[in-house]
Amino acid sequence: MKNYFITATDTDSGKTFITDLILAGLKVKGNQVVGFKPISAGCNQTPEGLRNEDALILQAQSNVELDYQVINPIAFEPPIAPHIAASLVDTSLSMSLVDRAFNNIEQCALNQNTDYLFTEGAGGWLLPLNTEQTLADWVASRQIDVIFVVGLKLGCLNHALLTYQAIKAAGVKVKAWVANQVSEESMPYQAENIAHLKSVFDAPCLGVVPFCENDGKTSQQIAGKYLDLSSL
Repeated sequence: MKNYFITATDTDSGKTFITDLILAGLKVKGNQVVGFKPISAGCNQTPEGLRNEDALILQAQSNVELDYQVINPIAFEPPIAPHIAASLVDTSLSMSLVDRAFNNIEQCALNQNTDYLFTEGAGGWLLPLNTEQTLADWVASRQIDVIFVVGLKLGCLNHALLTYQAIKAAGVKVKAWVANQVSEESMPYQAENIAHLKSVFDAPCLGVVPFCENDGKTSQQIAGKYLDLSSL
């Protein structure tokens, strides 16, 4: 089973959208896929408990059936930094807590002959778990290859280069990256910005995804048109 961690240049850069597309694209090729959201904040109270919109999207796109609590084991209601949300309910986050959640879903996925497991982070690369540990530390400890999403907007070159350098400095392999247009109007000189990133990154670009909100296309159609997943 192949494991990948998906991060982004910032919050609202499109991690869940791109993870959904990758899952959809790999399913078309006959793969068994699972999306994992270990930590979420900004959840809704439901009769079944806290539910996170992003985690529900990953669960719906996965074609290996797992309970919601396996896909999103650590959930908080306030839409704030998870380590702060955890403190509000007298709990704490740690690498060992994430490790236990990952071991659980990994074993469940292996039991169902899963081909790909994608772990989606929260926020950007250096998400704090506590005052000493970040989610990036956990990824480095597991040596999971990273796919990162560049949200195309003014300032993205700086964010993308800092993210790329931080991932490499952690001793983790950047497997690939995706350029994602986050608003209906493209950023100034968008093609030139993408060309620069392609010239400096030593990892393939899986694709450039335009703003697709309300265009009526399915995830499978968008993935098939804009993503090349042959390197995964």
